[in-house]
Amino acid sequence: MSITPAAMALCCLATAGRRSCRHSGRSAGRHAPGANHEREVRWAQIVRELVPCAERVRFTSSGTEATHMALRLARAHTGKNKIVRFKGHFHGWHDHMTSGYTSHFDGAPTAGVLPDLAAQVILLPPGDREATRAAFEGDDDIAAAILEPTGGSFGLVPHVPEFLGFLRELTAKHGAVLIFDEVVTGFRVAPGGAQGYFGVTPDMSTHAKIIAGGLPGGAVAGRREILDDLDFYATRESGREKIFHPGTFNANPVSAAAGTAALTIVRDSDACERASAFGAELRAALNGVLEAEGVPWSVYGTFSAFHLFMNPRGRAIRPASFDPLDIDYAELKDRPPELVNKVRLGLLVNGVDIQGWPGGVTSAANTADDISVTADALRETIRMLRREGEL
Repeated sequence: MSITPAAMALCCLATAGRRSCRHSGRSAGRHAPGANHEREVRWAQIVRELVPCAERVRFTSSGTEATHMALRLARAHTGKNKIVRFKGHFHGWHDHMTSGYTSHFDGAPTAGVLPDLAAQVILLPPGDREATRAAFEGDDDIAAAILEPTGGSFGLVPHVPEFLGFLRELTAKHGAVLIFDEVVTGFRVAPGGAQGYFGVTPDMSTHAKIIAGGLPGGAVAGRREILDDLDFYATRESGREKIFHPGTFNANPVSAAAGTAALTIVRDSDACERASAFGAELRAALNGVLEAEGVPWSVYGTFSAFHLFMNPRGRAIRPASFDPLDIDYAELKDRPPELVNKVRLGLLVNGVDIQGWPGGVTSAANTADDISVTADALRETIRMLRREGEL
């Protein structure tokens, strides 16, 4: 495959960091690609076209790798050490991210994580402006803040959209890097992700899932001067140490082809709008069932997400008018496990499968028939639960 000089220049922006296999012998890995390729360049071009912050793009093999790389870049760029995170937000499984998602909300290290590393992570209540401001004003060693831009678990624990602008101003004031984890929201809430939809541009964003068209793949996108620490030429000219980033399957040709095809569909169609519109219709239909059956639960969410609030504390609520912003994050995430299992089993028996949080995401492929089927399944599940004395 030939690569033109212009394409090779762009490769410096999108370089994958795969291992070069230039030595001889059986251990050389002669069958693994060792250089950039044209599909990688085209893939990077469409990411840069869609994502507002994407002056440069670095491909990884997963979302976890992307958030890991983003933190390393932030620390290298700022010369600072600590990371601000928000309880309940998910950013992968590496050591910086294990506390505060489903357990260890005090920031204590989970099994196998070094205490000294856990101590560099500042866990804050989601959407809490005062706690966030106090953290930055009380510590000048914060390199970055990272969050899911629509709230933890794609809005299961939402925050007001204005929180993004607040955090943008606060991080800029204190010389910290703002990272949007757009693994879920990127190319789903809008072609430009949450940053495109809300008009708040972070310093970096992390991506996976759809970015590779459903195949293994991820990316860090962001400001040139931050991602320059991955660039051979830029670091040589600046005298900075280059960040080492090998990976056999980073930007592999199959994921690059699938990702480019998927993002082209997102760019050239109304898929995001249709998925979000269906999500709104589905939430309304399911709340209609809850209202008719007299169940004080609610289905809420934004864009193409739906979340079932099962009201563990017995609040007096109306399904259609429930506002999750009035509820503490711990209560929103308080899911009675046995009842959740029975709800999921009831829905399965009636032909509908949801995620275990409980809730799910909708798609541009959904149709009006899916709404009626899901509403009927929820209605019958509620009646089954009543017969068993669960409601």
